[in-house]
Amino acid sequence: MTARDTLSADASSSDGIDESSPRPPRQSLLGRAVAVVRNTWRGLTSMRTALVLLFLLAFAAIPGALLPQRSLNEGKVNEYIAARPTLGPIMDRLELFDVFGSFWFTAVYVLLFVSLVGCIVPRCVEYAKALRAKPVAAPRNLSRLPHHHVETVDETPEAVAGRVRSHLRGWRVEQRSGGERAKRPGEITLSAEKGFLREAGNLVFHLSLVALLISIAAGKLFHYEGNVIIVANSGPGICTTSPAVFDSFRAGNERDGTGMTPLCLKVNDFTADYLDNGQAEMFTSNISYQTGEDLTSNTWRDAQLKVNHPLRVAGDRVYLQGHGYAPTFTVTFPNGETRSETLQWAPEDATTFLSSGAMRFDPPGGLYPNEDERRKNQIAIEGLFAPTAVFDGTLLSSGFPELIDPAVAIDIYKGDTGLDTGFPQSIFSLNEELINQGRLVKQERVNLFPGESATLADGTEVRFDGAVDFVNLQVSHDPAQQWVLVSSLVMMAGLLVSLVVKRRRVWVRIYPEPGPGKDPGPASATLTANERRTVVELGGLARTDQAGWGDEFDRLRIRLLGHPSAQRTTRAHDGQEMNS
Repeated sequence: MTARDTLSADASSSDGIDESSPRPPRQSLLGRAVAVVRNTWRGLTSMRTALVLLFLLAFAAIPGALLPQRSLNEGKVNEYIAARPTLGPIMDRLELFDVFGSFWFTAVYVLLFVSLVGCIVPRCVEYAKALRAKPVAAPRNLSRLPHHHVETVDETPEAVAGRVRSHLRGWRVEQRSGGERAKRPGEITLSAEKGFLREAGNLVFHLSLVALLISIAAGKLFHYEGNVIIVANSGPGICTTSPAVFDSFRAGNERDGTGMTPLCLKVNDFTADYLDNGQAEMFTSNISYQTGEDLTSNTWRDAQLKVNHPLRVAGDRVYLQGHGYAPTFTVTFPNGETRSETLQWAPEDATTFLSSGAMRFDPPGGLYPNEDERRKNQIAIEGLFAPTAVFDGTLLSSGFPELIDPAVAIDIYKGDTGLDTGFPQSIFSLNEELINQGRLVKQERVNLFPGESATLADGTEVRFDGAVDFVNLQVSHDPAQQWVLVSSLVMMAGLLVSLVVKRRRVWVRIYPEPGPGKDPGPASATLTANERRTVVELGGLARTDQAGWGDEFDRLRIRLLGHPSAQRTTRAHDGQEMNS
């Protein structure tokens, strides 16, 4: 053996390495995979992870509140992206304009659900076991507990134990005599627990949170919601037979627009109450509706809508969302025929209800020799409407939101309004391209009060007839709404119980007092019952917090033992002992 071999052997011996001993087998690939899955599951189902996911869910909802969403207004989303040609497409690819339907929001939502279920199920099992388990036996040294009291009474241990048990009503009590934990002959211990409803309230809170998540998810899958503007006291209203009757409509992933609740609505009138400063105080609309058998018998039922007071019928809810004004114009063509139209204009100012809008009128058939000529003589109106007109020279504005002194400031156009193109157009504005191309030519700019009119060069007359109210109604259906309410109420009740109820444990050790000058032990067993008094030792422990437990322990002691007798040793809250 060379010197190098000798040094290597000595080094191996000094490190305690025995090359001849078998090495432990390396963990298999399957075992490592199982370990990774097990550890991942444990981490996912921890309460800390659930809290982090709940915070992430709330944080992820912020873009949905700050950015325009496609499900609400796709036009605003397109405008937002067009105004930001670099950042907009990136945000669109990240689904920031469809937050609540995005893959990452759904992933956080599902992970939170799985985490909560994984946390709650084991806790429910453990709670069920704890309910069946007996209260914990008394510790060997009660003086180490935060609250401790010792008292000597002139009763037998059995009598003291019976009296204490009678005063521990509402507590889970277990009485034990002797046993391995007994320190003295004839010792009786009582173990009492209280406050198991705290954990029950905590579990109910988390179970209700899971039920709330399920209800919200189910509601989003099976709900539908449509908004429609109806002019008051004009026309038959609408019937919810198809999404086409709504101005905007959205539905859950499991809805295709069919199978809606049959419901017909018409608006009879609208009333708005305003304060002197123009602030709205209350909106009220009287409507008539039909549903169910009313549709076959043509029976109309009356109802009144107010803000936050919807009509609930056949599982649907009809909300009064807003209101505005619909001006009426009448166009008299050169041959004397007339066309009238009442159309809602969009409020530009929510305080004064200064509104803007546009209208298009097609000439009557036969007035012009061919279609090209007829198309070149269409009439269009665009401008402002004020419910209470205020003029600064010729500039129109509104001084109050109520319909007191209406007026309009309009531009009158003649030419091709685009009605025959088949392309959708805004009802609140004219197509600027038609004006820029000269296909629509401005004829007049006038201010009109109700009954006033403007006459064009070819004899066409445009008359402003006044305005009426329109209301914006929302028809919504959410089959899980009542479960959301129930889950929320139960969740709050469970939280209240978990905050109010406190876990408490009390142990009582009862044993005969040793003879004079003797230590407690087997020798004291030679004394008769009449020669002994009984020592009662109490210990208390708060399982949750100690706020107020000291006073409660003192009240419990007085209730169990009554007034102190000859000698008493009480452990104070600071851990010191006082003799009296």
